[in-house]
Amino acid sequence: MNLNKSAWKSLMLVLALLVSLASGACRVRQTEEGNMPDVEVKTEGGKLPEYDVDAADVDVKTEKREIEVPTVTVEPPRDGDQDPPGEDSRPPQP
Repeated sequence: MNLNKSAWKSLMLVLALLVSLASGACRVRQTEEGNMPDVEVKTEGGKLPEYDVDAADVDVKTEKREIEVPTVTVEPPRDGDQDPPGEDSRPPQP
């Protein structure tokens, strides 16, 4: 895979957008406080906080379709087939 610099930037932008959308689709609520262990002669383990996470429901569907793509044949002009300047020639568009 040989991508140039602008393609990498575009890819990183799309990935950052997807990550931000995915993380924004969740609601996280802390349901219990945590605490540090008591440090004395005898130590006891601490307690981690608990969280309740409601993730968004995502329903992804795919559909198979057939699309008819027209074929176009373009032939380059041959010598002598071009109009001389001034006859039916249009000025270049800006």
